[in-house]
Amino acid sequence: MAIALTLSELAQWIDGDIVRGGFDASLTGMAALDMAGPHDVSFLGNEKYHAQFLETHAAAVIVPRGITDGPPNTALVAVDNPTLAFSVVVRHFAASNRNFTPSIHPQASVDPSAVLDPEKVLVHAGAVVMAGASIGDGSEIGPNSVIGADATLGKDCHIMANATVRERCVLGDRVILQPGAVIGSDGYGYEFSGGRHIKIEQVGIVEIGDDVEIGANTTIDRARFGKTIIGEGTKIDNLVQIGHNVVIGKHCLIVALCGISGSTRLGDYVTMAGQAGTAGHLTIGDKATITGRTGITTDLPGGEIYAGYPAKPFREEMKVRAHVRRLPKLIERVKALEAALQAKSC
Repeated sequence: MAIALTLSELAQWIDGDIVRGGFDASLTGMAALDMAGPHDVSFLGNEKYHAQFLETHAAAVIVPRGITDGPPNTALVAVDNPTLAFSVVVRHFAASNRNFTPSIHPQASVDPSAVLDPEKVLVHAGAVVMAGASIGDGSEIGPNSVIGADATLGKDCHIMANATVRERCVLGDRVILQPGAVIGSDGYGYEFSGGRHIKIEQVGIVEIGDDVEIGANTTIDRARFGKTIIGEGTKIDNLVQIGHNVVIGKHCLIVALCGISGSTRLGDYVTMAGQAGTAGHLTIGDKATITGRTGITTDLPGGEIYAGYPAKPFREEMKVRAHVRRLPKLIERVKALEAALQAKSC
């Protein structure tokens, strides 16, 4: 059950100032502005939703500094970053609603040689923990998930239903795998010989740093040899494919449907928007931003925004697209000029 907050507790937790209060409602949940009720906390993180803010029924709204008035019977708490502050509220209610009672379900299969403390780890029904696996305290292994032989999970990891961590892969502390994620699947490696594609054995591992989150049905291939590496704090969305021997730096954001081919290296704080993809054996520098559906075929320096196929600096790509949009009119002008020249020569 959610633990209720008072308005003063809310303000203290998010380092905010109560600019409009005096309401006695107990805060027991959180919701979007247009769906919030008289016991919910909401937030105004984007001016696009100001109309919803004025009509909300929320008990309290986290607002940017400078806003001092709002809908009747709604308290306001001002902060520097409402979106970030609201994430603190979400974590509070999510943690209080999470039922973490350490135990090993009788329908789970845990090899006797696995290293875990049954009084500090939760293993759900149908989960399989194979020989030699090690699971840190506070971790939860979801229903029908598989932790492979000699795999290592740090503390407070959350492996959700039907996720797989294959043999010898290493996860740091507080790693989250959403349902269906696969860590350590074989890399896509074949050699053509004698009219056949011969499989090249993939004997490396995947190593994931602390505080990484991997989205639903995302797959991260094990290295052909050595390691595929996901750096600390990186967040990877659903349905992303990461090839063998890829190295992703710290605190990167990889959005849904991206594909990163084998042996490509991303620096720290790289952002890849939806459906972007790379060729293999490339390097992308720190703090590069790759816009949606961009195709990367060569190394890219960091600190710039890229777009298009093949990827170019954003401003250059926008000029190209502007020229392309002018092509129909230019073609008409050329046809008119040709017709005039032909008529003149007759």
